[in-house]
Amino acid sequence: MAITTSNGWNACSTATTDGLLPPRHGRPQTMTELTPDLLLKAYAIGVFPMADDRNAEEIFWVDPDHRGIVPLDQFHVPRSLRKVLRRGTFTVTVDRAFAEVIAACAEAAPDRRNTWINTQIEAAYVGLHRAGHAHSVECWADDKLVGGLYGVRQAGVFFGESMFSRVTDASKVALTHLVARLICGRFRLLDTQFITDHLQRFGAVEVPRAVYHKLLGDALGVEADFYSLPEGDEAEFVQSMTQMS
Repeated sequence: MAITTSNGWNACSTATTDGLLPPRHGRPQTMTELTPDLLLKAYAIGVFPMADDRNAEEIFWVDPDHRGIVPLDQFHVPRSLRKVLRRGTFTVTVDRAFAEVIAACAEAAPDRRNTWINTQIEAAYVGLHRAGHAHSVECWADDKLVGGLYGVRQAGVFFGESMFSRVTDASKVALTHLVARLICGRFRLLDTQFITDHLQRFGAVEVPRAVYHKLLGDALGVEADFYSLPEGDEAEFVQSMTQMS
């Protein structure tokens, strides 16, 4: 996933282009329109869009030399987080506040003065959500949105894009609930785009581009169900994960 928060998906990138637009020595590529159809085609060949900052007018495609992934069968819930999950500190929902989640991910933070999510990217992913291909996981406390994440679903792949946290552990709880949903839905690949210390604690690893593209191709041939785990059953399934990890 791309991490754009103090403990989220997208911390850095090396810009390259591949397949969708003519290469221009790694410089940003101007697009007439970033549509849901174009985004899905991009993800299917292993590239994703970014902008230099919130106010940037140009977007570039990224295909990193090494890709971050979380092997779903090796997902690890840190010991300290297990206690938070058992306490049920947050109310967790799915697809209830997608626009609010991506807007929060695009906000400046104390350790991140700017973001790679410009207004065009934000609008495009909201459109992808409305088309049923992008999803959010939200964490609430006292009816306030305090953390969450969003990403793109395609066949047996979930492409994590960004996460945010306004309260300690909120984004971590959202990630754990996402993984529970992916495991239950028989997904094959959780793409985090890049690696952070935060994600490594959950079992994230880095793989070469060629390995990633092989994993991507295999996962795109798999049928998966993002909604196979009803919201009411999530807590029990997450608890079972904490016993195994």
